Amino acid sequence: MLTRAVLAALRLYRQWISPLKPPSCRYSPTCSAYAMEAVARYGPWRGGWLAVRRILRCHPWARGGHDPVP
Repeated sequence: MLTRAVLAALRLYRQWISPLKPPSCRYSPTCSAYAMEAVARYGPWRGGWLAVRRILRCHPWARGGHDPVP
């Protein structure tokens, strides 16, 4: 139940908020796609922790590149 709620919130973000911002994610897949996959695969707690760690790594000085969900 919590997993579905988190995924719904991420979908809303991707559909309504993300298009209003300029593209800035240095990684592939994007941070929001990474978060959705991590939460779907590992659940809201571990997947959420992986997503938070990924977002903290995504900054202007990051090398970026391909970074799949483990």
